[in-house]
Amino acid sequence: MALPLMPGNTPSPQVGKERFHKSQHFMVHSAGGMVVDLEKPGIGGEPLLGQKKTSKYTVYPKGDGSDLPAWVAFDKQTLCFEAYFKEIEYDAKVETHRIRKCKIFFYLEDDTIQVIEPRFKNSGLPQGTLIHRHRIPLPPPNDDQFYNVFHFNINKDIVFYSRTFTVTDCDLFTKNFLSKVGITLNEPGTAPEDPYTNLRKQHEASMNPLRPYERLHPLKQFLENDGKTLRFYCLWDDTDNLFGDQRELVLHYYLADDTIEVIEVIPPNSGRVHVPKFLRRCKLPKKAPVQMKPPGAVTNRTVLNVFGSMNEGKHVVLDSCDIGAATDEFYKDSDLAIGKEINIWGRRVLITDCDEFTKAYYRFKYGTKDFTPVQYKAPPAPKPPKPVPPYNGFGSEEDSLANCKGLLPIPIHKDFRKFIEKDSNGLNSNVLRFKARMMTVDPVHRERVFLICYYLADDSMSVFEHQQRNSGVIGGKFLERQRVKKPGQEVFKSELSEYFTAPDLYVGGCICVNGVHFQLVDADDYTLGYMELHSDEFPITNIGTIFNKLRSISEDKQNEVKTFLSLNEPINGGFVHFESFRDLMMGLKCGLTEHEVLVLARRFTQHPVPKEDVTQVLAVAQHYLRRNHFEDYDLLSARFVHTDRQKSGRLPTEVVRNICKAFMLPLPESLQEALFTEYTDGGGIDYHAFVAGLNWLKHPAPAVTTDDILKYEVSARFVGGRSSLKNINCSSLVKEIFSFSPNKGEAEAGAST
Repeated sequence: MALPLMPGNTPSPQVGKERFHKSQHFMVHSAGGMVVDLEKPGIGGEPLLGQKKTSKYTVYPKGDGSDLPAWVAFDKQTLCFEAYFKEIEYDAKVETHRIRKCKIFFYLEDDTIQVIEPRFKNSGLPQGTLIHRHRIPLPPPNDDQFYNVFHFNINKDIVFYSRTFTVTDCDLFTKNFLSKVGITLNEPGTAPEDPYTNLRKQHEASMNPLRPYERLHPLKQFLENDGKTLRFYCLWDDTDNLFGDQRELVLHYYLADDTIEVIEVIPPNSGRVHVPKFLRRCKLPKKAPVQMKPPGAVTNRTVLNVFGSMNEGKHVVLDSCDIGAATDEFYKDSDLAIGKEINIWGRRVLITDCDEFTKAYYRFKYGTKDFTPVQYKAPPAPKPPKPVPPYNGFGSEEDSLANCKGLLPIPIHKDFRKFIEKDSNGLNSNVLRFKARMMTVDPVHRERVFLICYYLADDSMSVFEHQQRNSGVIGGKFLERQRVKKPGQEVFKSELSEYFTAPDLYVGGCICVNGVHFQLVDADDYTLGYMELHSDEFPITNIGTIFNKLRSISEDKQNEVKTFLSLNEPINGGFVHFESFRDLMMGLKCGLTEHEVLVLARRFTQHPVPKEDVTQVLAVAQHYLRRNHFEDYDLLSARFVHTDRQKSGRLPTEVVRNICKAFMLPLPESLQEALFTEYTDGGGIDYHAFVAGLNWLKHPAPAVTTDDILKYEVSARFVGGRSSLKNINCSSLVKEIFSFSPNKGEAEAGAST
């Protein structure tokens, strides 16, 4: 049953509509008139009755291919077609038409078209850009649509604004692109010959010059060499005259017009009046003339005769052979060279040297290779050395040396760049820590344990002593942080003393700190890792050098290694303890040091990961994060999602470790490794659960005890060295160095028996 036609019962299309703006249908024409744009939509942007919605940018529908827009996917990608069009000539006497070749460029990013005609010399036609870049509509009655890539093909006529263009060929990129979009290309065609162009070629081939005068191009030399000047250093020896001496000159040769300018170098306090120029810029004749010639006597061309009347016009006959020309010889660039003498208006000037630009010019143009300068004066006496007084014992040596370099005291300049690069940053302390003992026969002092810290930021050292019960020695600070001099140097000397550097410290080495000898017996994990990472600064950690030392041992020593490996293979599976491994390596006597053995053991050590309590590990991690006020969990999660290109929710352990390092997560390294182990499965680390477990704002963990926190702090500060090397894979080491396995050695032994 239909509802009555009353207000409220009639369905309105305006219900739910929010846009009611009107489009601007009137446009101002370039000529000044106003026209109606029939393509503009109606009220609210809705199309009018019978109006079609045309594509604005490209014919490719959204969703095909990649998700990138056309102006990004097809940026700087252009199709190039070779075409021609026939133009009818109505006013010409000879030809009836002309064939004009052009290039059609189709821009894939927005379907715009540009037509360019190559320019020809003296064509008399307005060539260049015939149609500027824009979207060209199809010919009527389809003028509401625009050309796209599917309208182009070879040997096909295309109409642009009532002018027919015939496409003859295209480039290789265009062919490949059209083939990929499914367009079958026709065979390439050729453009017909232009009758007017052929006629011009015939006329130019038959033209012969009636007066074969030589062509002078004075402007060409100026345009090519403007601003280019050759500089020579010269000497004028005037000692033969009264009160004469040797005078230094600078000769400038201008390549633009072959002119020469000479300037005198007047030394200070010489008693001579300073003049601006020794010779003004002009052409320098080789032979100074006896009498100056009048103006017009020296010309480039000679006039033989002038005939004709004033009414008919004068005719000039020139001397093509330059028979009666009065010319002088002027100096050219080919006449100037090091060691030659030139005549400057009666003065004999010797060329002694030239600058680098002049040398390059003669080397390129004339192939000159010898530019040895002429020595005309004794070399300057060497400056007397400035003796530095010896160090007097007051202040530092650097401070005393700086006071000797000037009247005003100069502060010591420290290496600020090194300080910025090697300063502590997050978990990178840039501090090398070594465990040391005194080298003495006293049993009391031999048991003392010291911690030597070397600061890479300023090459300073500090020594601390561990407190031990009932030892009779008070522990604590043993040496204030300072730079330590190497022993055996003279105190009061002029040269600066040598100090201990980072490569001087290594496990097994000995150092003397202010008369006390220490032996470095161990190092923490950070120190060993830093030295191995910067093997170029610490050659003792170069694994290639260590391998070369092991490969240089004799066959008897290799047999000892095989025997040791065969005894440990059935029992321990090829894994040995560090002490046994050290005795084996040091027994080879191949020049290995304690630190090199430690580096070799760390390379082939397998660390068993202990099973930790997840709740306890998360509680300790949240304690560190809460204490350092870390709250950037949203940014951390966004970074994980951005890195996960596959959207699998898991990332490799190394990637997660790098991201945590980039965010400077304030967690000890041992605690991070424990977290990575708990959240790692076959496909990587579940970063969503990882971030949720660390978030103490949304998921707070229970409180932890001091012992749990201290366990990770102690392991983070000084763990490594000999204490952590328990499972050394000796089988892998021997296989990599000597290229044999234990099974192979047993097989050879069985065959020999």
